[in-house]
Amino acid sequence: SLGSPMVSGQVEEEEEQQHLQQEAPRPKRIICPREVENRPKYYGREFHGIISREQADELLGGVEGAYILRESQRQPGCYTLALRFGNQTLNYRLFHDGKHFVGEKRFESIHDLVTDGLITLYIETKAAEYISKMTTNPIYEHIGYATLLREKVSRKLSKSKNEPRKTNVTHEEHTAVDKISSLVRRAALTHNDNHFNYEKTHNFKVHTFRGPHWCEYCANFMWGLIAQGVRCSDCGLNVHKQCSKHVPNDCQPDLKRIKKVYCCDLTTLVKAHNTQRPMVVDICIREIEARGLKSEGLYRVSGFTEHIEDVKMAFDRDGEKADISANVYPDINIITGALKLYFRDLPIPVITYDTYSKFIDAAKISSADERLEAVHEVLMLLPPAHYETLRYLMIHLKKVTMNEKDNFMNAENLGIVFGPTLMRPPEDSTLTTLHDMRYQKLIVQILIENEDVLF
Repeated sequence: SLGSPMVSGQVEEEEEQQHLQQEAPRPKRIICPREVENRPKYYGREFHGIISREQADELLGGVEGAYILRESQRQPGCYTLALRFGNQTLNYRLFHDGKHFVGEKRFESIHDLVTDGLITLYIETKAAEYISKMTTNPIYEHIGYATLLREKVSRKLSKSKNEPRKTNVTHEEHTAVDKISSLVRRAALTHNDNHFNYEKTHNFKVHTFRGPHWCEYCANFMWGLIAQGVRCSDCGLNVHKQCSKHVPNDCQPDLKRIKKVYCCDLTTLVKAHNTQRPMVVDICIREIEARGLKSEGLYRVSGFTEHIEDVKMAFDRDGEKADISANVYPDINIITGALKLYFRDLPIPVITYDTYSKFIDAAKISSADERLEAVHEVLMLLPPAHYETLRYLMIHLKKVTMNEKDNFMNAENLGIVFGPTLMRPPEDSTLTTLHDMRYQKLIVQILIENEDVLF
């Protein structure tokens, strides 16, 4: 039952937090009785022109939630929101760039800005204790608790499948299930041993939630009118902004949120598809090794651009079910072109921006043994999914060089092709790219020739 002391206590606490928001003072606009000259067009009758703080305080009349706008006496052209809260008048510098704001949040109207501000002030005043505990005792880390909830919901769901639908489910039961469903999802991911254990940071973006929402890290209420928290655009995790700094790098992307295969972050793609490497790499290499290793100028000769784009669209549309067989694309250069395009389209290259300069420095070392050791050390700095993808590609390219007498492609030639494809300088500088080209080529050549030692 969902009535255990732990769950019911959590639900009661969260409902109390939600009630706090509803208890916050309501905005009360104090209208200026006269027409103010030079009133900015984006302000209404709550604008009182150039007046002092003392005058503003007097106009508010000690009414909680009352507010006016005024122009600063000391700095003409600067505007201030004067707001009554907690038996004192608070003054905030007010800005407008198409929307109104005093901090990070931007609002369509002054009324919404004041409403959100009063909610925040009220909750921070009344619930200081739980706010201070939000990141120190997170529910996110209590796997036992999350597992307990998951088991309860699993039993509840299995019961509902085998029993006639209840029509008298209480509001409390609905609320409890809604609040713990996201926590259950996180626990299920934690206990899923099938996905590859690549670490991935969450891609948090400020989000406006419709209706009551609870943080999936600390399980506390997310208050405010807009931008109440952040949501991971890859996996859908919803947390307070302050909690997001404490969430571990355990993002497990949801396939429904991944719109395409090309141009998608490498680690995000492999975790979403639950594969060791991007499926594009596996499928293309399989096809190339099956029918193209002896093809003259393999990887150097270009296929038709429009056919390569067709392959890209097939992967974006059909994923691992994309048909790139000889029946559809008899020219193997179209498949090699699609593979190279995948690497070029990565937002973060296989050899990442963070490691780029270290690889270039390693390539400049004159001693072959020391250079190889340096390359090996930098390889260890690559994210696991990037390392695994590079390893698999180098094993494949080594096979290509073993057919050099037919395809005329040795490690140096492949280095010329794959150097700028696999690594790009962090700063978009043509001069840097041209200067580094020989080192890019050398790095790929070293990786191919020493694939068995380096990986």
